[in-house]
Amino acid sequence: MSPTSPDNDGRSRHSAGDSSGDSVARDRNGRPILDRYGRPVPRRSSAPVPPPQDATRTYGDGAEHAGRHEAPQARQEPAAQPPQYRRQPEQPPQAAPYQPPQQYRQNQYQNQQPYQQQAPPRPAEPAERPAQPRRPRKKRRIRPLRIIGALLLVIVLVVAGTAWWVDSHINRIDALTDYEGRIGNTSGTNWLLVGSDSRVGMSEEDGERYAAGDLSDEGARTDTIIVVHVPTFGGKPTMVSIPRDSYVDVPGYGQDKINSAFSYGGPQLLQQTVEQATGMRMDHYMEIGFGGFGKIVDAVGGVELCPAEAIDDPMAGLNVEAGCQEMDGPTALGYVRTRYTSANGDLDRVERQREFLSAVVSKVGSFGTLANPFRALPLINAFSEALTVDEGDHVWHLARLAFGMVRGADQQTVPVGGFADTDAGSVVLWDDEAAEELFSDMR
Repeated sequence: MSPTSPDNDGRSRHSAGDSSGDSVARDRNGRPILDRYGRPVPRRSSAPVPPPQDATRTYGDGAEHAGRHEAPQARQEPAAQPPQYRRQPEQPPQAAPYQPPQQYRQNQYQNQQPYQQQAPPRPAEPAERPAQPRRPRKKRRIRPLRIIGALLLVIVLVVAGTAWWVDSHINRIDALTDYEGRIGNTSGTNWLLVGSDSRVGMSEEDGERYAAGDLSDEGARTDTIIVVHVPTFGGKPTMVSIPRDSYVDVPGYGQDKINSAFSYGGPQLLQQTVEQATGMRMDHYMEIGFGGFGKIVDAVGGVELCPAEAIDDPMAGLNVEAGCQEMDGPTALGYVRTRYTSANGDLDRVERQREFLSAVVSKVGSFGTLANPFRALPLINAFSEALTVDEGDHVWHLARLAFGMVRGADQQTVPVGGFADTDAGSVVLWDDEAAEELFSDMR
C-alpha cells in the first residue's frame, strides 16, 4: 500500500463532501442524526488517522510492529487537515447543582408565590396503637323519680288541656246581676243550682226516651232549686234544698211560688228572690237542662240510687223496685222528677234530688271514671252540653265545687212550717225562725 493512498482517499472524500456542501451526518433516509441533547452530529472524515510515530518500529523485512520498550524516535506529525474536518471535543452540558427533591419543590413554590406563607410540614402520622379491649357497656339504671315526674307532667298537661277545652265550650249566660239593695258579700262561697225543664233543642228521639212530653212547649220552669255553701277555710259543704212551691216574696210580683220567679224573669229574678229570702249572696250559678241529667248519667255509666219503696209513675216514665239499684239516664231522670206517688209530694222529691246529685258527683270523681277515657271523654262532652253557668264562672270554679262535694256534704231542706191554699195554688210555708237559724249559720 502506498503511503500516499490514504491522503488521496481523504482528499477524494473531502472533495465529495465539499461537492455536497453538507457537514452533518445523516441516516440512510437522509435525515440528520441528533445526539442525546438534540444537536446535529457533524459528519466524520473518512481519512484514516495515522498511528503515533513513537509507537511503531520497522524491522528488516519492512513490516511495522508496535514497539513497547524501544527507544522513542522522532514522531511524525500527521498531515494537517482542513479546519472543517477537525472534530471538536464534545462539551457536556453544564448540569444544575443537585438539590434534594423536597428543597427543590420548596424553592420552586417560593419563586412562584413569594408572598404566600408556606404551609407547615405535615406531622408524621403516629403509629397505630394496639386495639384496646372494649369495656362492657354499663346498663342504665332505672330512676323511678324521673318516671314518676314524667307521668305527673303528662297528667298535668292532659288535665290543663281538657280544662281549657271545657271552659271554652261551656254555655254561659248573664245569670247573676247587681240590683239596688243587694246583700253584700257573705262568708264562704255560695252556689245557686237550678234544674230546669226546658226542652229547647231536644230531639224527638231524646224526648221519647226521657218522657219529656210536649216538645213544643218553649217555656222554662224550675223543679230543682238548691243552695250550696262551701266554707272559706275548708270544712264540709252544706246543701240546702228549697221546695219549688215555697211561698215567698217575688220582687215586682208579690207573694208567689219561688219557681214562678224563674218563669217571670229567668235566672236574674230567681237570684234576687233567693238572696232576699235567705239573706245569702249568690256567688256562682249553674243550671242543668231537662235532658242534661240523663246525658250525664249515661256518660258515667249509670248511678246507684236507693228508693225506700217501689215507685210506678207513668208521667215520669218511672217503674222501679225498692232497694239500691243501678239506674241509667232515663230512669234516674224519672226518679228526680216524680212527686205524685209519695205522701209528702215535693218534700220527698227534693230529698231524691239531693241523693241523685250526691251520687252523680261521687261517680264523676271516682278513679274508675277519670282514668277510663271511654267514660271521661263522653262525660266531658256531656257536661259541656248540659251545663249553663254565669258569664263570670269558669271550669276551675266548678272543679272546686265538685271537689268539696266529693268529700261529702251536709244535706238540708228549708224547715217547713205547713201548707196552705192561696191564689197561687197549694204552697209550702217556711218555719221562719228555724229557716233564719239555718241560713244565719252559713252567712
